[in-house]
Amino acid sequence: MLYFAPWKVIVIVLVCALGIVFSAPNLLTKEQAQKLPSWVPHQQVNLGLDLRGGSYLLLEVDVDAVLKERLETLLETTRQELRKARINYSDLRSGDKQVTVRLRDPAQLPAAVDILKKQANPVGGSGALGLGTGRVDLTVTSTPDGLITMVLSEEAVRERASAAVQQSIEIVRRRVDATGVTEPSIQRQGANRILVQVPGLQDPQRLKEILGKTAKMVFRMVDTAAVDGRPGPGSEVLEADNTRDGQPSRYVVLRKVEVAGDMLTDARPSTDQNGQPVVSFTFNSVGAKRFADTTRESVGKPFAIVLDNKVLSAPVIREPILGGKGQISGNFTFQTANDLSVLLRAGALPAPLRIIEERTVGPDLGADSIRAGLIAVAVGFALVFCYMILAYGLFGLFANIALLFNLLLTLAGMSLLQATLTLPGIAGLLLTIGMSVDANVLINERIREETQLGKSPLAAMEAGFNRAFSTIIDANLTSLIKMLLLYAFGSGAVKGFAVTISLGIITSMFTATVVVRLMMSTWYRRRRPQMLVV
Repeated sequence: MLYFAPWKVIVIVLVCALGIVFSAPNLLTKEQAQKLPSWVPHQQVNLGLDLRGGSYLLLEVDVDAVLKERLETLLETTRQELRKARINYSDLRSGDKQVTVRLRDPAQLPAAVDILKKQANPVGGSGALGLGTGRVDLTVTSTPDGLITMVLSEEAVRERASAAVQQSIEIVRRRVDATGVTEPSIQRQGANRILVQVPGLQDPQRLKEILGKTAKMVFRMVDTAAVDGRPGPGSEVLEADNTRDGQPSRYVVLRKVEVAGDMLTDARPSTDQNGQPVVSFTFNSVGAKRFADTTRESVGKPFAIVLDNKVLSAPVIREPILGGKGQISGNFTFQTANDLSVLLRAGALPAPLRIIEERTVGPDLGADSIRAGLIAVAVGFALVFCYMILAYGLFGLFANIALLFNLLLTLAGMSLLQATLTLPGIAGLLLTIGMSVDANVLINERIREETQLGKSPLAAMEAGFNRAFSTIIDANLTSLIKMLLLYAFGSGAVKGFAVTISLGIITSMFTATVVVRLMMSTWYRRRRPQMLVV
Protein backbone atom coordinates (compact mmCIF):
# COMPACT_ATOMS: atom_id res chain seq x y z
CA MET A 1 0.00 0.00 0.00
CA LEU A 2 2.73 2.45 0.95
CA TYR A 3 5.30 1.59 -1.67
CA PHE A 4 5.06 2.75 -5.28
CA ALA A 5 8.07 2.09 -7.48
CA PRO A 6 9.49 5.32 -8.93
CA TRP A 7 8.69 4.25 -12.48
CA LYS A 8 5.05 3.65 -11.49
CA VAL A 9 4.81 7.13 -9.99
CA ILE A 10 6.30 8.59 -13.18
CA VAL A 11 3.83 6.69 -15.36
CA ILE A 12 0.82 7.78 -13.26
CA VAL A 13 1.89 11.42 -13.23
CA LEU A 14 2.67 11.30 -16.95
CA VAL A 15 -0.76 9.85 -17.83
CA CYS A 16 -2.51 12.55 -15.77
CA ALA A 17 -0.35 15.26 -17.36
CA LEU A 18 -1.13 13.97 -20.85
CA GLY A 19 -4.81 14.05 -19.96
CA ILE A 20 -4.49 17.76 -19.20
CA VAL A 21 -2.43 18.47 -22.33
CA PHE A 22 -4.68 16.61 -24.78
CA SER A 23 -7.93 17.90 -23.30
CA ALA A 24 -6.77 21.54 -23.10
CA PRO A 25 -7.35 22.34 -26.85
CA ASN A 26 -11.06 21.83 -26.26
CA LEU A 27 -11.03 25.10 -24.30
CA LEU A 28 -9.99 26.92 -27.50
CA THR A 29 -11.91 27.66 -30.67
CA LYS A 30 -11.12 25.58 -33.74
CA GLU A 31 -9.29 28.52 -35.33
CA GLN A 32 -7.18 29.06 -32.21
CA ALA A 33 -6.36 25.35 -31.97
CA GLN A 34 -5.16 25.26 -35.60
CA LYS A 35 -2.71 28.10 -34.85
CA LEU A 36 -0.93 26.08 -32.17
CA PRO A 37 2.59 24.84 -33.01
CA SER A 38 2.73 21.50 -34.80
CA TRP A 39 4.36 19.79 -31.82
CA VAL A 40 1.52 20.87 -29.50
CA PRO A 41 -1.58 18.62 -29.47
CA HIS A 42 -4.42 20.41 -31.22
CA GLN A 43 -7.03 17.67 -31.72
CA GLN A 44 -10.46 18.63 -30.49
CA VAL A 45 -13.61 16.67 -29.82
CA ASN A 46 -15.88 16.85 -32.85
CA LEU A 47 -19.29 18.32 -32.07
CA GLY A 48 -22.28 16.41 -33.33
CA LEU A 49 -25.21 17.73 -35.31
CA ASP A 50 -27.29 18.51 -32.23
CA LEU A 51 -24.50 20.62 -30.70
CA ARG A 52 -22.96 22.31 -33.71
CA GLY A 53 -26.05 22.61 -35.88
CA GLY A 54 -26.38 21.28 -39.40
CA SER A 55 -28.50 19.10 -41.66
CA TYR A 56 -29.98 15.64 -41.08
CA LEU A 57 -31.32 13.51 -43.91
CA LEU A 58 -32.73 10.00 -43.77
CA LEU A 59 -32.67 8.45 -47.24
CA GLU A 60 -34.25 5.27 -48.54
CA VAL A 61 -32.79 3.31 -51.45
CA ASP A 62 -35.41 2.32 -54.02
CA VAL A 63 -34.33 -1.30 -54.36
CA ASP A 64 -37.32 -2.01 -56.62
CA ALA A 65 -35.65 0.17 -59.25
CA VAL A 66 -32.59 -2.11 -59.16
CA LEU A 67 -34.79 -5.11 -59.88
CA LYS A 68 -36.61 -3.21 -62.63
CA GLU A 69 -33.32 -2.25 -64.28
CA ARG A 70 -32.15 -5.88 -64.28
CA LEU A 71 -35.42 -6.98 -65.88
CA GLU A 72 -35.21 -4.23 -68.52
CA THR A 73 -31.64 -5.20 -69.33
CA LEU A 74 -32.67 -8.86 -69.57
CA LEU A 75 -35.60 -7.93 -71.83
CA GLU A 76 -33.36 -5.90 -74.17
CA THR A 77 -30.62 -8.56 -74.36
CA THR A 78 -33.27 -11.22 -75.00
CA ARG A 79 -34.57 -9.19 -77.93
CA GLN A 80 -31.08 -8.69 -79.36
CA GLU A 81 -29.89 -12.28 -78.91
CA LEU A 82 -33.01 -13.85 -80.40
CA ARG A 83 -32.85 -11.53 -83.39
CA LYS A 84 -29.16 -12.29 -83.85
CA ALA A 85 -29.95 -16.02 -83.82
CA ARG A 86 -32.87 -15.46 -86.26
CA ILE A 87 -35.38 -16.92 -83.82
CA ASN A 88 -38.85 -15.49 -84.35
CA TYR A 89 -40.77 -14.55 -81.23
CA SER A 90 -43.75 -12.57 -80.00
CA ASP A 91 -45.19 -11.23 -76.77
CA LEU A 92 -41.86 -10.34 -75.13
CA ARG A 93 -42.62 -8.73 -71.77
CA SER A 94 -41.35 -8.29 -68.21
CA GLY A 95 -43.41 -8.83 -65.08
CA ASP A 96 -42.96 -9.62 -61.42
CA LYS A 97 -39.30 -10.72 -61.17
CA GLN A 98 -39.53 -12.43 -64.55
CA VAL A 99 -39.34 -11.98 -68.32
CA THR A 100 -41.48 -14.08 -70.67
CA VAL A 101 -41.28 -14.60 -74.42
CA ARG A 102 -43.23 -16.85 -76.78
CA LEU A 103 -41.55 -18.46 -79.79
CA ARG A 104 -43.48 -18.63 -83.03
CA ASP A 105 -41.80 -21.92 -83.90
CA PRO A 106 -41.63 -24.34 -80.91
CA ALA A 107 -38.97 -26.32 -82.79
CA GLN A 108 -36.50 -23.52 -82.03
CA LEU A 109 -37.13 -23.92 -78.29
CA PRO A 110 -33.87 -25.79 -77.34
CA ALA A 111 -31.69 -23.28 -79.17
CA ALA A 112 -33.51 -20.32 -77.60
CA VAL A 113 -33.26 -21.77 -74.08
CA ASP A 114 -29.51 -22.34 -74.48
CA ILE A 115 -29.05 -18.74 -75.64
CA LEU A 116 -31.12 -17.27 -72.81
CA LYS A 117 -29.42 -19.33 -70.12
CA LYS A 118 -26.21 -17.49 -70.97
CA GLN A 119 -27.83 -14.26 -69.73
CA ALA A 120 -27.65 -15.54 -66.13
CA ASN A 121 -25.11 -14.03 -63.72
CA PRO A 122 -23.41 -15.90 -60.82
CA VAL A 123 -24.64 -15.11 -57.29
CA GLY A 124 -23.63 -15.97 -53.71
CA GLY A 125 -20.28 -17.20 -52.42
CA SER A 126 -17.32 -15.27 -51.09
CA GLY A 127 -16.45 -13.38 -54.25
CA ALA A 128 -18.11 -10.24 -55.45
CA LEU A 129 -19.76 -12.18 -58.27
CA GLY A 130 -20.04 -15.46 -56.48
CA LEU A 131 -17.73 -17.18 -58.91
CA GLY A 132 -17.31 -20.87 -58.34
CA THR A 133 -20.53 -21.35 -56.40
CA GLY A 134 -22.47 -22.77 -59.34
CA ARG A 135 -25.54 -20.67 -58.46
CA VAL A 136 -26.94 -18.11 -60.91
CA ASP A 137 -29.51 -15.35 -60.61
CA LEU A 138 -31.77 -16.64 -63.37
CA THR A 139 -33.91 -19.74 -63.83
CA VAL A 140 -35.01 -20.45 -67.40
CA THR A 141 -37.99 -22.73 -67.93
CA SER A 142 -40.07 -23.52 -71.01
CA THR A 143 -43.31 -25.20 -72.09
CA PRO A 144 -43.88 -27.35 -75.20
CA ASP A 145 -45.97 -24.64 -76.87
CA GLY A 146 -42.91 -22.30 -77.04
CA LEU A 147 -43.35 -20.13 -73.90
CA ILE A 148 -40.03 -19.33 -72.17
CA THR A 149 -39.99 -17.87 -68.65
CA MET A 150 -36.88 -16.35 -67.05
CA VAL A 151 -37.29 -15.83 -63.28
CA LEU A 152 -34.87 -14.03 -60.95
CA SER A 153 -34.08 -16.02 -57.82
CA GLU A 154 -34.84 -14.68 -54.34
CA GLU A 155 -31.14 -14.94 -53.46
CA ALA A 156 -30.27 -12.78 -56.45
CA VAL A 157 -32.89 -10.18 -55.50
CA ARG A 158 -31.56 -9.96 -51.93
CA GLU A 159 -27.94 -9.80 -53.09
CA ARG A 160 -28.67 -7.04 -55.60
CA ALA A 161 -30.62 -5.04 -53.02
CA SER A 162 -27.84 -5.31 -50.42
CA ALA A 163 -25.16 -4.41 -52.95
CA ALA A 164 -27.20 -1.43 -54.14
CA VAL A 165 -27.49 -0.06 -50.60
CA GLN A 166 -23.77 -0.52 -49.92
CA GLN A 167 -22.82 1.07 -53.23
CA SER A 168 -25.22 3.95 -52.56
CA ILE A 169 -23.52 4.62 -49.20
CA GLU A 170 -20.11 4.90 -50.88
CA ILE A 171 -21.41 7.18 -53.62
CA VAL A 172 -23.28 9.37 -51.12
CA ARG A 173 -20.05 9.63 -49.12
CA ARG A 174 -18.09 10.71 -52.19
CA ARG A 175 -20.73 13.27 -53.14
CA VAL A 176 -20.88 14.76 -49.66
CA ASP A 177 -17.09 14.91 -49.43
CA ALA A 178 -16.92 16.63 -52.82
CA THR A 179 -19.09 19.51 -51.55
CA GLY A 180 -16.30 20.49 -49.14
CA VAL A 181 -18.18 19.93 -45.86
CA THR A 182 -16.25 18.52 -42.91
CA GLU A 183 -16.93 15.66 -40.52
CA PRO A 184 -20.07 14.22 -42.16
CA SER A 185 -21.64 11.12 -40.66
CA ILE A 186 -23.00 8.61 -43.19
CA GLN A 187 -24.38 5.35 -41.81
CA ARG A 188 -26.60 2.50 -42.88
CA GLN A 189 -29.89 2.16 -41.04
CA GLY A 190 -31.91 -1.01 -41.36
CA ALA A 191 -32.07 -2.89 -44.63
CA ASN A 192 -32.32 -0.08 -47.17
CA ARG A 193 -31.93 3.29 -45.46
CA ILE A 194 -28.98 5.70 -45.18
CA LEU A 195 -28.59 8.31 -42.45
CA VAL A 196 -26.66 11.44 -43.49
CA GLN A 197 -25.67 14.03 -40.88
CA VAL A 198 -23.63 17.05 -41.93
CA PRO A 199 -22.68 19.28 -38.98
CA GLY A 200 -22.28 22.96 -39.84
CA LEU A 201 -24.38 22.85 -43.03
CA GLN A 202 -27.35 25.14 -42.45
CA ASP A 203 -28.89 25.06 -45.94
CA PRO A 204 -29.81 21.48 -46.81
CA GLN A 205 -31.37 22.33 -50.18
CA ARG A 206 -28.16 21.98 -52.22
CA LEU A 207 -27.31 18.77 -50.34
CA LYS A 208 -30.76 17.39 -51.15
CA GLU A 209 -30.35 18.28 -54.81
CA ILE A 210 -26.96 16.56 -55.01
CA LEU A 211 -28.01 13.43 -53.12
CA GLY A 212 -31.46 13.19 -54.68
CA LYS A 213 -30.18 12.78 -58.24
CA THR A 214 -29.31 9.33 -59.47
CA ALA A 215 -26.80 10.94 -61.89
CA LYS A 216 -26.95 8.03 -64.29
CA MET A 217 -25.59 9.44 -67.52
CA VAL A 218 -25.55 7.58 -70.82
CA PHE A 219 -24.89 8.50 -74.45
CA ARG A 220 -27.55 7.27 -76.88
CA MET A 221 -28.35 7.96 -80.51
CA VAL A 222 -31.45 9.92 -81.49
CA ASP A 223 -33.86 7.76 -83.51
CA THR A 224 -33.94 9.69 -86.80
CA ALA A 225 -36.20 7.02 -88.31
CA ALA A 226 -39.05 7.78 -85.90
CA VAL A 227 -42.22 8.91 -87.71
CA ASP A 228 -44.11 11.85 -86.20
CA GLY A 229 -42.26 11.44 -82.94
CA ARG A 230 -43.59 7.92 -82.35
CA PRO A 231 -41.03 5.46 -80.91
CA GLY A 232 -40.35 2.12 -82.57
CA PRO A 233 -39.66 -1.23 -80.84
CA GLY A 234 -36.07 -0.29 -79.97
CA SER A 235 -36.60 3.34 -79.01
CA GLU A 236 -38.43 5.49 -76.47
CA VAL A 237 -39.48 9.08 -75.89
CA LEU A 238 -37.53 11.11 -73.33
CA GLU A 239 -38.21 14.58 -72.04
CA ALA A 240 -35.61 17.29 -72.53
CA ASP A 241 -34.06 18.88 -69.46
CA ASN A 242 -33.87 22.68 -69.22
CA THR A 243 -35.27 23.25 -72.69
CA ARG A 244 -34.63 26.55 -74.44
CA ASP A 245 -36.30 28.32 -77.35
CA GLY A 246 -35.72 26.59 -80.62
CA GLN A 247 -35.06 23.17 -79.07
CA PRO A 248 -37.56 20.31 -78.89
CA SER A 249 -39.05 19.42 -75.52
CA ARG A 250 -39.00 15.70 -76.33
CA TYR A 251 -36.66 13.36 -78.13
CA VAL A 252 -37.10 9.89 -79.55
CA VAL A 253 -33.88 8.05 -78.64
CA LEU A 254 -32.72 4.50 -79.20
CA ARG A 255 -32.73 2.28 -76.13
CA LYS A 256 -29.26 0.99 -76.90
CA VAL A 257 -26.60 2.66 -74.76
CA GLU A 258 -23.61 3.59 -76.90
CA VAL A 259 -21.36 4.76 -74.06
CA ALA A 260 -22.15 4.52 -70.32
CA GLY A 261 -21.38 7.27 -67.84
CA ASP A 262 -19.45 4.88 -65.60
CA MET A 263 -16.63 5.06 -68.15
CA LEU A 264 -15.96 8.69 -67.20
CA THR A 265 -12.73 9.34 -65.35
CA ASP A 266 -13.19 13.06 -64.77
CA ALA A 267 -15.72 15.85 -65.08
CA ARG A 268 -15.04 19.53 -64.48
CA PRO A 269 -17.00 22.77 -64.91
CA SER A 270 -15.64 25.03 -67.66
CA THR A 271 -16.82 27.47 -70.32
CA ASP A 272 -17.30 27.13 -74.08
CA GLN A 273 -16.10 29.51 -76.78
CA ASN A 274 -19.02 31.81 -76.00
CA GLY A 275 -18.23 31.96 -72.30
CA GLN A 276 -21.26 29.83 -71.34
CA PRO A 277 -20.91 27.29 -68.49
CA VAL A 278 -20.42 23.70 -69.67
CA VAL A 279 -19.18 20.45 -68.18
CA SER A 280 -16.00 19.01 -69.67
CA PHE A 281 -15.59 15.25 -69.33
CA THR A 282 -12.91 12.63 -70.00
CA PHE A 283 -13.41 8.93 -70.71
CA ASN A 284 -11.20 6.02 -69.74
CA SER A 285 -9.45 4.08 -72.48
CA VAL A 286 -12.42 1.76 -73.12
CA GLY A 287 -14.90 4.61 -73.12
CA ALA A 288 -12.68 6.76 -75.35
CA LYS A 289 -12.47 4.00 -77.98
CA ARG A 290 -16.21 3.34 -77.87
CA PHE A 291 -16.96 7.07 -78.02
CA ALA A 292 -14.61 7.46 -80.99
CA ASP A 293 -16.16 4.49 -82.83
CA THR A 294 -19.68 5.75 -82.25
CA THR A 295 -18.98 9.30 -83.39
CA ARG A 296 -17.01 8.03 -86.41
CA GLU A 297 -19.95 5.88 -87.56
CA SER A 298 -22.58 8.54 -86.84
CA VAL A 299 -21.27 11.73 -88.43
CA GLY A 300 -24.17 14.00 -89.27
CA LYS A 301 -26.54 12.34 -86.81
CA PRO A 302 -27.81 13.75 -83.46
CA PHE A 303 -26.29 12.24 -80.33
CA ALA A 304 -28.32 12.42 -77.09
CA ILE A 305 -26.62 12.98 -73.74
CA VAL A 306 -29.09 11.54 -71.22
CA LEU A 307 -28.99 12.14 -67.46
CA ASP A 308 -31.55 10.36 -65.28
CA ASN A 309 -33.77 9.67 -68.31
CA LYS A 310 -33.77 13.32 -69.38
CA VAL A 311 -31.96 14.63 -72.43
CA LEU A 312 -29.43 17.30 -71.47
CA SER A 313 -28.54 18.06 -75.05
CA ALA A 314 -28.61 16.38 -78.44
CA PRO A 315 -25.87 17.88 -80.58
CA VAL A 316 -25.27 16.76 -84.16
CA ILE A 317 -21.95 14.96 -84.59
CA ARG A 318 -19.96 17.11 -87.05
CA GLU A 319 -16.79 15.01 -86.98
CA PRO A 320 -15.38 12.01 -85.09
CA ILE A 321 -14.32 12.77 -81.51
CA LEU A 322 -11.12 10.80 -81.07
CA GLY A 323 -9.50 12.22 -77.93
CA GLY A 324 -11.83 10.72 -75.36
CA LYS A 325 -12.87 14.20 -74.25
CA GLY A 326 -16.02 16.22 -74.77
CA GLN A 327 -18.35 18.83 -73.37
CA ILE A 328 -21.91 18.75 -72.10
CA SER A 329 -23.74 21.94 -72.90
CA GLY A 330 -27.14 22.96 -71.64
CA ASN A 331 -28.94 25.69 -69.80
CA PHE A 332 -26.30 25.63 -67.05
CA THR A 333 -25.31 28.18 -64.47
CA PHE A 334 -21.84 27.99 -62.95
CA GLN A 335 -23.38 26.42 -59.83
CA THR A 336 -25.36 23.75 -61.72
CA ALA A 337 -22.35 22.96 -63.90
CA ASN A 338 -20.26 22.46 -60.78
CA ASP A 339 -22.95 20.30 -59.15
CA LEU A 340 -23.24 18.11 -62.25
CA SER A 341 -19.44 17.71 -62.27
CA VAL A 342 -19.57 16.59 -58.64
CA LEU A 343 -22.27 14.04 -59.45
CA LEU A 344 -20.43 12.61 -62.45
CA ARG A 345 -17.12 12.35 -60.60
CA ALA A 346 -18.75 10.59 -57.64
CA GLY A 347 -20.54 8.12 -59.90
CA ALA A 348 -24.14 7.19 -60.51
CA LEU A 349 -26.33 5.78 -57.80
CA PRO A 350 -27.46 2.22 -58.52
CA ALA A 351 -31.00 3.21 -57.52
CA PRO A 352 -32.91 6.42 -56.74
CA LEU A 353 -32.90 7.76 -53.17
CA ARG A 354 -36.05 8.98 -51.48
CA ILE A 355 -35.87 11.49 -48.64
CA ILE A 356 -37.82 9.97 -45.75
CA GLU A 357 -36.98 12.54 -43.08
CA GLU A 358 -35.07 15.79 -42.96
CA ARG A 359 -34.16 18.13 -40.13
CA THR A 360 -32.09 21.27 -39.81
CA VAL A 361 -30.57 22.26 -36.47
CA GLY A 362 -29.56 25.91 -36.23
CA PRO A 363 -26.26 26.98 -34.65
CA ASP A 364 -28.11 28.92 -31.94
CA LEU A 365 -29.97 25.81 -30.84
CA GLY A 366 -26.69 23.89 -30.84
CA ALA A 367 -25.03 26.59 -28.71
CA ASP A 368 -27.96 26.46 -26.29
CA SER A 369 -27.55 22.67 -26.04
CA ILE A 370 -23.82 23.03 -25.31
CA ARG A 371 -24.50 25.67 -22.67
CA ALA A 372 -27.21 23.58 -21.01
CA GLY A 373 -25.02 20.46 -21.13
CA LEU A 374 -22.02 22.22 -19.58
CA ILE A 375 -24.21 23.67 -16.83
CA ALA A 376 -25.58 20.19 -16.11
CA VAL A 377 -22.05 18.71 -15.92
CA ALA A 378 -20.84 21.57 -13.69
CA VAL A 379 -23.81 21.28 -11.33
CA GLY A 380 -23.44 17.51 -11.18
CA PHE A 381 -19.73 17.78 -10.44
CA ALA A 382 -20.35 20.40 -7.75
CA LEU A 383 -22.99 18.30 -6.00
CA VAL A 384 -20.79 15.19 -6.08
CA PHE A 385 -17.81 17.26 -4.86
CA CYS A 386 -19.76 18.60 -1.87
CA TYR A 387 -21.21 15.22 -0.99
CA MET A 388 -17.84 13.45 -1.04
CA ILE A 389 -16.23 16.14 1.15
CA LEU A 390 -19.09 16.02 3.67
CA ALA A 391 -19.24 12.23 3.71
CA TYR A 392 -15.56 11.25 3.68
CA GLY A 393 -13.53 14.37 4.44
CA LEU A 394 -9.96 14.20 3.14
CA PHE A 395 -10.50 10.88 1.38
CA GLY A 396 -13.51 12.47 -0.31
CA LEU A 397 -11.23 15.27 -1.54
CA PHE A 398 -8.87 12.67 -3.02
CA ALA A 399 -11.85 11.10 -4.80
CA ASN A 400 -12.88 14.51 -6.21
CA ILE A 401 -9.38 15.15 -7.56
CA ALA A 402 -9.44 11.73 -9.20
CA LEU A 403 -12.88 12.53 -10.62
CA LEU A 404 -11.52 15.72 -12.21
CA PHE A 405 -8.69 13.74 -13.82
CA ASN A 406 -11.25 11.21 -15.00
CA LEU A 407 -13.16 13.92 -16.91
CA LEU A 408 -9.92 15.26 -18.40
CA LEU A 409 -8.75 11.81 -19.48
CA THR A 410 -12.14 11.08 -21.03
CA LEU A 411 -12.04 14.30 -23.05
CA ALA A 412 -8.42 13.59 -24.02
CA GLY A 413 -9.38 10.12 -25.24
CA MET A 414 -12.28 11.50 -27.30
CA SER A 415 -9.96 14.13 -28.79
CA LEU A 416 -7.33 11.55 -29.76
CA LEU A 417 -9.96 9.25 -31.27
CA GLN A 418 -11.62 12.22 -32.97
CA ALA A 419 -14.89 10.98 -31.50
CA THR A 420 -18.07 12.98 -32.00
CA LEU A 421 -19.64 14.52 -28.91
CA THR A 422 -23.43 14.68 -29.07
CA LEU A 423 -26.04 15.78 -26.57
CA PRO A 424 -26.44 12.18 -25.36
CA GLY A 425 -22.63 12.17 -25.09
CA ILE A 426 -22.81 15.09 -22.66
CA ALA A 427 -25.39 13.09 -20.73
CA GLY A 428 -22.84 10.27 -20.78
CA LEU A 429 -20.23 12.60 -19.23
CA LEU A 430 -22.70 13.50 -16.49
CA LEU A 431 -23.45 9.83 -15.90
CA THR A 432 -19.71 9.11 -15.86
CA ILE A 433 -19.31 11.47 -12.90
CA GLY A 434 -21.70 9.39 -10.84
CA MET A 435 -20.31 6.06 -12.02
CA SER A 436 -16.70 7.12 -11.40
CA VAL A 437 -17.27 8.19 -7.83
CA ASP A 438 -19.07 4.92 -7.06
CA ALA A 439 -15.74 3.12 -6.92
CA ASN A 440 -14.40 5.55 -4.31
CA VAL A 441 -17.59 5.25 -2.29
CA LEU A 442 -17.06 1.48 -2.16
CA ILE A 443 -13.40 1.92 -1.15
CA ASN A 444 -14.11 4.54 1.51
CA GLU A 445 -16.99 2.58 3.00
CA ARG A 446 -14.83 -0.52 3.20
CA ILE A 447 -12.03 1.50 4.88
CA ARG A 448 -14.58 2.87 7.36
CA GLU A 449 -15.79 -0.63 8.21
CA GLU A 450 -12.24 -1.92 8.69
CA THR A 451 -11.41 1.07 10.92
CA GLN A 452 -14.47 0.38 13.09
CA LEU A 453 -13.23 -3.19 13.48
CA GLY A 454 -10.11 -1.75 15.16
CA LYS A 455 -7.57 -2.22 12.39
CA SER A 456 -4.63 0.13 12.02
CA PRO A 457 -4.86 2.91 9.40
CA LEU A 458 -2.48 1.12 7.04
CA ALA A 459 -4.30 -2.22 7.35
CA ALA A 460 -7.69 -0.54 6.95
CA MET A 461 -6.65 1.24 3.76
CA GLU A 462 -5.05 -1.91 2.38
CA ALA A 463 -8.17 -3.98 3.10
CA GLY A 464 -10.43 -1.25 1.72
CA PHE A 465 -8.73 -1.26 -1.67
CA ASN A 466 -8.22 -5.03 -1.90
CA ARG A 467 -11.76 -6.05 -0.89
CA ALA A 468 -13.50 -3.40 -2.98
CA PHE A 469 -11.40 -4.04 -6.07
CA SER A 470 -13.26 -7.17 -7.27
CA THR A 471 -16.64 -5.43 -6.85
CA ILE A 472 -15.38 -2.40 -8.80
CA ILE A 473 -14.09 -4.61 -11.63
CA ASP A 474 -17.35 -6.60 -11.83
CA ALA A 475 -19.56 -3.51 -11.86
CA ASN A 476 -17.49 -1.65 -14.44
CA LEU A 477 -17.00 -4.70 -16.64
CA THR A 478 -20.74 -5.36 -16.91
CA SER A 479 -21.33 -1.67 -17.70
CA LEU A 480 -18.61 -1.79 -20.35
CA ILE A 481 -20.19 -4.86 -21.97
CA LYS A 482 -23.51 -3.03 -22.16
CA MET A 483 -21.84 -0.03 -23.81
CA LEU A 484 -20.11 -2.28 -26.34
CA LEU A 485 -23.48 -3.77 -27.26
CA LEU A 486 -24.98 -0.30 -27.62
CA TYR A 487 -22.12 0.70 -29.91
CA ALA A 488 -22.40 -2.49 -31.98
CA PHE A 489 -26.16 -2.36 -32.52
CA GLY A 490 -26.86 1.36 -32.08
CA SER A 491 -26.34 4.23 -34.49
CA GLY A 492 -25.69 7.95 -34.43
CA ALA A 493 -26.23 9.51 -31.03
CA VAL A 494 -26.50 6.10 -29.35
CA LYS A 495 -22.97 5.26 -30.49
CA GLY A 496 -21.75 8.63 -29.21
CA PHE A 497 -23.28 7.91 -25.82
CA ALA A 498 -21.67 4.45 -25.75
CA VAL A 499 -18.22 5.83 -26.65
CA THR A 500 -18.38 8.49 -23.94
CA ILE A 501 -19.47 6.06 -21.23
CA SER A 502 -16.91 3.43 -22.31
CA LEU A 503 -14.03 5.90 -22.14
CA GLY A 504 -15.33 7.15 -18.78
CA ILE A 505 -15.46 3.61 -17.39
CA ILE A 506 -11.93 2.77 -18.54
CA THR A 507 -10.43 5.99 -17.18
CA SER A 508 -12.40 5.75 -13.92
CA MET A 509 -10.90 2.36 -13.10
CA PHE A 510 -7.48 4.02 -13.41
CA THR A 511 -8.25 7.20 -11.48
CA ALA A 512 -10.45 5.67 -8.75
CA THR A 513 -8.02 2.90 -7.84
CA VAL A 514 -4.51 3.89 -8.98
CA VAL A 515 -4.54 7.69 -8.68
CA VAL A 516 -6.45 7.75 -5.39
CA ARG A 517 -4.25 5.02 -3.98
CA LEU A 518 -1.13 7.03 -4.87
CA MET A 519 -2.56 10.14 -3.18
CA MET A 520 -3.50 8.17 -0.03
CA SER A 521 -0.08 6.51 0.05
CA THR A 522 1.73 9.84 -0.27
CA TRP A 523 -0.44 11.38 2.45
CA TYR A 524 0.12 8.45 4.82
CA ARG A 525 3.91 8.45 4.41
CA ARG A 526 4.06 12.13 5.23
CA ARG A 527 1.56 12.28 8.12
CA ARG A 528 1.75 8.80 9.67
CA PRO A 529 -1.70 9.12 11.37
CA GLN A 530 -2.42 6.93 14.39
CA MET A 531 -6.13 6.69 13.50
CA LEU A 532 -8.36 7.39 10.55
CA VAL A 533 -11.44 9.61 10.50
CA VAL A 534 -13.45 8.52 7.49
